[in-house]
Amino acid sequence: MAAENLMTNRGIVMEFGEKLQQLRKGKEWTQEQLAEELFVSRTAISKWESGKGYPNIDSLKNISKLFSVSIDDLLSGEELISLAANENRTNINKIFSLVYGTLDVMTISFYFLPLYIRQDSDLIRAVSLFSNPDVSTITWIIYLVSPILMAIMGIAQIIAQHFLNERWYSISRTSSILLQAFCILIYVATRQPSATSLLFLFFMIKVVLLIKSS
Repeated sequence: MAAENLMTNRGIVMEFGEKLQQLRKGKEWTQEQLAEELFVSRTAISKWESGKGYPNIDSLKNISKLFSVSIDDLLSGEELISLAANENRTNINKIFSLVYGTLDVMTISFYFLPLYIRQDSDLIRAVSLFSNPDVSTITWIIYLVSPILMAIMGIAQIIAQHFLNERWYSISRTSSILLQAFCILIYVATRQPSATSLLFLFFMIKVVLLIKSS
């Protein structure tokens, strides 16, 4: 009977948001109470009921179980296709975000790899950062601090993506791109070809990921 009531409302086929709202009101729950039952935020419930988004697969299963209705009764064929497409895109973006953040964390390797130039008499050597490259103190400090900052941003991106905090993820991602571009310019200006090439490779991979995820 509940499934039949979901199919129409005054003869009009209802969308998922309307069905969810009808089910919630049938139990005389507020949006906050339903959010507690589904372990999501009230904002998520409001967004679903207003038709501005769909729950993920796990939440959809919980709704189905909570109200004893099938997923087919909750979603139309087109909505199911849209949900599957969104779920797939979300999973792909999570992978991209993980790679993006990992690349930032990997800049810690710039401390230990022989990416810097040191000139001893007529001999030019490739040395690590802590082997006194042939640069000024200010430049060395920039070399020292920038990998730490990028690694912190990478960790922040991974955490923000895990908790689906799009705002903080976007801020850390943009900051990472700007900092990395600045570091590339520093490496170019101080004639560090190995460090420049590796960081530029990281930068281009991140740009590709940004384009793919947009």
